[in-house]
Amino acid sequence: MVTARLRVTRVTPMGDPENPYATEVEMTPDYAGGANKEWSEATPQGVCRLTITNKAALKQLPQGAHLHVTFEELDEVA
Repeated sequence: MVTARLRVTRVTPMGDPENPYATEVEMTPDYAGGANKEWSEATPQGVCRLTITNKAALKQLPQGAHLHVTFEELDEVA
């Protein structure tokens, strides 16, 4: 299991007339105040982009939000 702190750095509506909530959310490592220091000796780098089409989920990922994310390998893939 790996944990990281990410920050929502960009929220871009996709302009899809069939799904007005389709939005790309971009997150990058949050290293302010020493965050992520435990897993990266240097400034952590990377980008996580998700296309969100669910209005309720999108409300939880506003630009500037600080997130704690856990990556865990699955034993089985359904």
